[in-house]
Amino acid sequence: MAEILDVLVASVKVGIQTKELETMARELISVRGAKPSFLNYNGFPATLCVSINEEIVHGLPSERKLKDGDLVKLDLGVLYKGFHTDSARSVIVGSTQRLQIQKLIDVTAEALRVGIETAQPGKTLGDVGHAIHEYVKSQGFDVVRDLIGHGIGTEVHEEPEVPNYGKPGQGLVLKPGMVIAIEPMVVMGGHRIANGPDGYAYITADKKLSAHIEHTIAITETGPEILTK
Repeated sequence: MAEILDVLVASVKVGIQTKELETMARELISVRGAKPSFLNYNGFPATLCVSINEEIVHGLPSERKLKDGDLVKLDLGVLYKGFHTDSARSVIVGSTQRLQIQKLIDVTAEALRVGIETAQPGKTLGDVGHAIHEYVKSQGFDVVRDLIGHGIGTEVHEEPEVPNYGKPGQGLVLKPGMVIAIEPMVVMGGHRIANGPDGYAYITADKKLSAHIEHTIAITETGPEILTK
């Protein structure tokens, strides 16, 4: 998974069509003897989600060309030996400095780190969501409420739901053996969402930028283990 996303991120350049990234993703998964998790899942007709700027998640690859300064989110699921993993990255297209966009990405990455670090056995999902949300708010951003992380295993989306907000001590208690996908979706503006024009993506209702970074983790007796690192 990480190797595939490394290649895809390195291929994000000005002028590339998002459907070219889709083709790469399919080939990279196939040569490793794995299968795509997202292809035809709930009718989604692609392997890779490519979401741009105000698109939060689930953007459909197409003939759209990436432009300098675009904020691109790549979200990929892979089925290997009967189990799914799910991971996402955010990247700025081109070489132009976009300091506020880079801050958004950095805050999202740190929010994920904080969430993973909090996901210790005996802690709750409320603890995890609260830690993510409090950190994001302290940096002047917000998290999406209506889109959340999830359990993952033999199915790509399983119980429990893993929100990026919550109250300490509330929610499911984390126990060794659980596998969850933690995926902060951080926005520059308000947290409300809307349906995107491609019929698949969710966008920010105020059309402001969003970032999305995700790892699949296992809860072990000694703490969280990142499976998609």
